[in-house]
Amino acid sequence: MADITAAILNFLKAIGKYRWHAVFITWAVAIAGWVVVLKLPNQYEVSARVYVDTQSILKPLLSGMTTLPNLDQQVLYMRRTLISRPNVEKVMRDVDLDVKAKNAKEHDAMVEELMEKIKIGGTERDDIYTISYTAPDAKLGKDVVQALLTIFVEGSFGGKKQDSEKAVQFIDDQIRNYEEKLAAAENSLKEFKIRNLGMLPSEGGDFGSRMLAASEALNTARLELAEAEQARNAIRRRIAGEAAPGETAPLPVTDPELEARIADVTKTLDGLRTQYTEAHPDIIANARLLEQLIARKKDLAKNRKPSADPGAGYSPMLQQMNVALSEAEARVASLQARVGEYTARVARLRAQSSQAPEVEAQLAQLNRDYTVNRENYQQLVQRRESAKLSGDLSSATDMLTFRVIDPPTAPLLPSGPPRLRLFSLVFVGALVAGLASAFLMSQLRPTFLSQSNLREVTGLPILGSISMNWTEQQTVRRKRRLVALGAAVALLLAIYGAGVTAILVRPGA
Repeated sequence: MADITAAILNFLKAIGKYRWHAVFITWAVAIAGWVVVLKLPNQYEVSARVYVDTQSILKPLLSGMTTLPNLDQQVLYMRRTLISRPNVEKVMRDVDLDVKAKNAKEHDAMVEELMEKIKIGGTERDDIYTISYTAPDAKLGKDVVQALLTIFVEGSFGGKKQDSEKAVQFIDDQIRNYEEKLAAAENSLKEFKIRNLGMLPSEGGDFGSRMLAASEALNTARLELAEAEQARNAIRRRIAGEAAPGETAPLPVTDPELEARIADVTKTLDGLRTQYTEAHPDIIANARLLEQLIARKKDLAKNRKPSADPGAGYSPMLQQMNVALSEAEARVASLQARVGEYTARVARLRAQSSQAPEVEAQLAQLNRDYTVNRENYQQLVQRRESAKLSGDLSSATDMLTFRVIDPPTAPLLPSGPPRLRLFSLVFVGALVAGLASAFLMSQLRPTFLSQSNLREVTGLPILGSISMNWTEQQTVRRKRRLVALGAAVALLLAIYGAGVTAILVRPGA
């Protein structure tokens, strides 16, 4: 602790020895610094806040109908490119700053300075952006911020409409090319179908499926023909009195009255059998009568003579069988025609079997090319309408709404420079410079300020010291110097206080 105290005392003594050097340096630095601070030009900060509304009701309504622009990305792009050289040069032209540049070098310097002083703030989360600029003139600052605000708002709409028009023009060119391709494909397909009219697959089926279907139809027709022929032959045998295998041949019709009596006796016998047993006398009598009538019918059939009447001996049952025979003959004839047609069709397909696959392959290729061109054409037409709608949508102000919260205004009081703070910093710096200069002088011209300091440096013992005896004139002179020193310091403090008061009263002076 004693060492620290001794060091501080030595430091103060060293400064005190060169106190007038410290006062002179302090005054020089303070006056020069205060003059510079007071001569600094005023700075006026102008700002504007704008809210960007990207939540439009058109988004959900037009979703799926067209390509909706990415409004958030669009606004972010405008924010990042607002302080670009083309935009800044446009601002300079709008506010007539470019006329102040005498040459290209000065123009570039003004552009760089303007780009450094323009600030863009805000977040995408809140969609509120702040544009600020610090200018030496309030009206100039307002004009610059207003020009930037106009570029920010108009730049969000200008490029999209032009891009949509270029896209529509490109799509129109592609549509015309595909129209020519479609016309050529349709002509090729038409000519190919005309050349190979009988060999083209129907309803999308290939040659193999057509051949299989024709063979199955031929087999089905042959089976139906065989069935119809069997039915016809059965009817013929019935009419001719022949029995089919496993059946008893029916007796030809000879006498209608006899047939009627046989039918009555058979009916009576069936009714008696439902009531009595076979041993009943009535059943025995009717059974004997039925046998006699049947025997009589057989005798008449054997001894029948041909009649001159063609319709004699024909019963209604025989007439019905003849009608059925005619229908069976007609069905057999139609099935024979069907079998012949299917046979010819199968033969024709077998003859074409070597050429049909090649025809089908060529047709599939033509259809595939035509389908691809048609689908591309339809997609291009849809995309063109979507691009037109997207261009109209991008130019609509409802999709992206800008609301200026705080418009740019020319401030009455300057925002800078911070003269009060700079004035105080100059004062503090002057004091530090004065003390530092006095300490530096003490180091350049060192002296022993105490007995302990002399003993430490020389290492020799000190036997004694001689005190300074001041004369009366020297004492008066010393006091005057101290008063002058105090007056110089007090005057410096008074000037500092006056300067602070003036800055506070007239900040824009």
